[in-house]
Amino acid sequence: MTFSISSSAFTHDGEIPATYTCQGEDVAPPLQWTGVPGDAKSLVLIVDDPDAPDPDAPRMTWVHWVLYNIPPEAEGLPEACAASDLPEGTGEGLNDWKRTGYGGPCPPIGRHRYFHKLYALDTLLPDLKKPTKAAVESAMKGHIVGQAELVGTYQKSR
Repeated sequence: MTFSISSSAFTHDGEIPATYTCQGEDVAPPLQWTGVPGDAKSLVLIVDDPDAPDPDAPRMTWVHWVLYNIPPEAEGLPEACAASDLPEGTGEGLNDWKRTGYGGPCPPIGRHRYFHKLYALDTLLPDLKKPTKAAVESAMKGHIVGQAELVGTYQKSR
């Protein structure tokens, strides 16, 4: 079975409903995954936007959500996932609002892409104490045994 991530809220390359953005409830969409590699000891989820601030002139990748040490037995995350809903042992990293948890799409201009990247690791990461995306990526170097990706798009309505 292929390692994959999906959402019942939107299709790959499809539009993310406003509910999951700053123009709605700004809650996390439901996520499901299948085909986790058998040698995975943990999963990492990073949601980011490489089109910030303007898709025609991107200058940075904006980080929306960072989770690490998700148990490989987990099959997904519920809609509006809060810290209390995370599988036991899951660590939270900082997003670019300098807080943990999900921060939804809120693009200042144009249609942006939001990458939901799920990594399977052959190790459990140490307690990184609210790490940045860069710190998680550094810690997982050399330990990735699988990767799955779901891309959604969003453009603010006027």
